[in-house]
Amino acid sequence: MGNLDIVASIQLPSVASSSANFVDQLTKALGFPRQILASDSDIAKSWAQLPDLLNSIPPERRDPLLARMCIAISVGLLDSAINYAWNSAMIELRRKVREFGVSVVTEIVDAPFSEKILIELQDNELLRLCLTLNLLTEDGYFKLDQSRDVRNNFSAAHPTIGQINSYEFAAFLSRCIEHALNNSANPKGVDAKTFLSAVRGNRFDEAVLQYWITALSATHEAQRESLMLTLHGIYCDSSIGEEGRLNAVTVAKAFGPSFTAKTKSELIERHFGYISKNDAGRIAASRGFFKVLGLLDLLGDSEKHSIIVIAAKKLMNVHQAFNNFYNEPPFAQRLFEITSQLAVPATAREEYVNSVVTCLVGNPYGTSDAAVPVYISMVKSFTPAEVEFIFQLLKKPTTLSTRVTAYPRCRESLKNLLKQIDPASVPTVVKSEYDKYLK
Repeated sequence: MGNLDIVASIQLPSVASSSANFVDQLTKALGFPRQILASDSDIAKSWAQLPDLLNSIPPERRDPLLARMCIAISVGLLDSAINYAWNSAMIELRRKVREFGVSVVTEIVDAPFSEKILIELQDNELLRLCLTLNLLTEDGYFKLDQSRDVRNNFSAAHPTIGQINSYEFAAFLSRCIEHALNNSANPKGVDAKTFLSAVRGNRFDEAVLQYWITALSATHEAQRESLMLTLHGIYCDSSIGEEGRLNAVTVAKAFGPSFTAKTKSELIERHFGYISKNDAGRIAASRGFFKVLGLLDLLGDSEKHSIIVIAAKKLMNVHQAFNNFYNEPPFAQRLFEITSQLAVPATAREEYVNSVVTCLVGNPYGTSDAAVPVYISMVKSFTPAEVEFIFQLLKKPTTLSTRVTAYPRCRESLKNLLKQIDPASVPTVVKSEYDKYLK
């Protein structure tokens, strides 16, 4: 922010009545009704709440975008104010990633990562990365992800589907402040840089091993899964000393029996990546990792698994991006064609079911109509095991469960989806939940 003076406590001036008169005169001169902007009441209410909200942001985290946000509010442009607040939050999250360390991110995600890639990340990808790095809590991730939907549909960044009022704007800004613009840390999380440095160091004794196992057990699922994948990468890296590789596989072994379907899915994807590159050294090491963890039986369907999971992830990424209603159909058709020819391996079921069901349930504003027949065809072909995964996903903090809980349209859409399933395909263990959602 250069040499700007940092104001510890913000006190905003009153919105002059002349500003309101100017807005009235300007909209009239242009031939538009005054109602295209926020009402005087909403402007006043939003303005009154601003000082408390702004003062909850550490002074060094305030940027010029917040000043533009205030000016937009003063003339009733709440849609522009939303965009300024969101962009400020995303800038701050990128700063936190830089502070975390771009080189460390490369190791954790096991893929090239640079300043250019960070800048070009879509908002939903940035949120997911921050969750993985423990820069966001699970609660913060899901609230900001909901706010991303609001920004995409009600801000000046894109054509809007309606207007928001002062209370909705205050809730939006509050989430951006609480989960992105402040300095709060996730108390449950593991310091990834310290952990990875320790793994690459001297061989763990029993006390150190138990310390890290306890810490990883306490962190949230997204970070734990990410670090398990990083341990796999360390074990497969021949440039890392033997003590570090043994530390990695020993820690991972403690969690192997409790690996989620998603963790197993990601591990197989990485193993298949080594195969596709014909990296003999990493392939052999990866097989050794699977052997130590008792997961060798997962490798048989790795090719089928990778094809289905990649297609499912591409569909989900398109669904979470802008203009998803128009872009989803070809990706849905591709997944349908694949699963019509290949049985979905057990390790890919969760990714497959999550993508299909989340897309068919849709978001608060609808579903991709052109893709609906394809989704229904896939749902009708769900095996009992895949049907069971629907209810497992509804119990987890997923995009699907969040939408079904928060939005009546999504609940009704889920009900219609369940009606497409033959009752004979519903496992006994989820029959009561199935009946509950159909009521």
